[in-house]
Amino acid sequence: MFKKILIANRGEIAIRVVRACRELGIRSVAVFSDADRDSLHVFLADEAYNIGPAPSKESYLNIDKIIQVAKQASCDAIHPGYGFLSENTNFARACMKNGIVFIGPTPENIEAMGDKLSAKALMKKAKVPTVPGSDGPIETAAEALTISQKIGFPIIIKASAGGGGKGMRVVRQASEVESAFRACQSEGQNYFADKTVYIEKFINDPKHIEIQVFGDTHGNVVHLFERECSVQRRHQKLIEEAPSPSVPQDVRLKMGDAAVRAAKQINYIGAGTIEFIFDNSTKEFFFMEMNTRLQVEHPVTEITTRTDLVKEQIFVALGRPLSFKQSDLKQTGHAIEVRVCAEDPETYKPSPGLIRACRHPQGPFVRVDSYAYPGYEVPIYYDPMIAKVITWGETRHEAIERMQRALTEFILSGIKSNIALHKSILKHEKFQDGTYTTQFLEKNFEMLEPELFSEVDDHVFLIAAAITAYNDRRSKDVRSLNIISNWKKIGRRMMMRT
Repeated sequence: MFKKILIANRGEIAIRVVRACRELGIRSVAVFSDADRDSLHVFLADEAYNIGPAPSKESYLNIDKIIQVAKQASCDAIHPGYGFLSENTNFARACMKNGIVFIGPTPENIEAMGDKLSAKALMKKAKVPTVPGSDGPIETAAEALTISQKIGFPIIIKASAGGGGKGMRVVRQASEVESAFRACQSEGQNYFADKTVYIEKFINDPKHIEIQVFGDTHGNVVHLFERECSVQRRHQKLIEEAPSPSVPQDVRLKMGDAAVRAAKQINYIGAGTIEFIFDNSTKEFFFMEMNTRLQVEHPVTEITTRTDLVKEQIFVALGRPLSFKQSDLKQTGHAIEVRVCAEDPETYKPSPGLIRACRHPQGPFVRVDSYAYPGYEVPIYYDPMIAKVITWGETRHEAIERMQRALTEFILSGIKSNIALHKSILKHEKFQDGTYTTQFLEKNFEMLEPELFSEVDDHVFLIAAAITAYNDRRSKDVRSLNIISNWKKIGRRMMMRT
């Protein structure tokens, strides 16, 4: 077993890994930027080290500094979480070079699936369905127009190294091709230092279905079924659930088999996710990309399959075979996860600032992964997600109702959050019946009035604090200054006994 693991991340995922380490008897090492000195993961880890200024480039993306701290703290391994350096081949190789185990796939795995064009070619070899489109990179706007007219509109132009909604443009007519092509090239260069773009057929109102896969160093690969991630804003996920309410059982099995073939094609090791575009009308699915890391939404898989994916990552990194076979795995009940973000629920604009009050929901079959607490100041430098609420039910209806109850209990004051947005989504008929698609928020959705949710206004806390302060002051004024507090009396008695 590892003796000490450094977690090269922050926030709730860092806490998730800390908890897994503690349960396994492994010491955990946190790293933090200047902006995260008071973050909860810093307090929960066994050790914590500052790695630089607030900007990610100078801290959480600083490979040399993180390796230096890992060596200084005598760490056996590094867990990258997700985001930041989790899919960085240079970081994985730097770990290996310095005798530190990278808890994740091999650099070759990351490299093979990091470029969407090479990944698509590998999937074709593995006989995994792929979206019709260009066979390679598109060099000119004229070539883009020719291919677009061949496969038919609408099409989507994508930056090969893109992600998170960056470097993507949906084009519905020929006149838009040139400007969209140049915009994707520009974003690819600016965000990922790679202006390579390609074209795919755009599927109207698709669903986003992903399959969790796991491989070990002994050649074993399994899938842990699907998650639906179709509730998105600006190509970023908001709500995930497992199983999908739209995928028939026979298609579910086909998707799982295709995902395993995809992982075996590159001898994949560790936790990964094969993402598919799913046509809800034809029930066809097409490979979109692979994420060679743990996903934000991994808890819904953990809950419905009764597995601990983080511990399994650690075991696989130690060289052990998977602790389960495909025949051991099954989905039980239904799980839903919502991402609670510090942002305006209508404009999606980030809302950093001081959290005045915070009470997480509790109760049966409710899980909260969070780093929010009263008095914590949400920084402006990072992703606005501060918590994930996950609920489980015997049925999808029960999981939805339990989530509604949990969100009603969630108190978060001092900053804006998207809790009201989630409540509106969960009440919407298209979410209720499972027919929502990735276009749902853009085409079908309208926020319900906040008063329908019995929201607790910030002013309530301010008034309560003022009344409490006034009463405290008044009681002190009427009390004699000679009265000794009970705490002092107890202290004096203890001293007399000694």
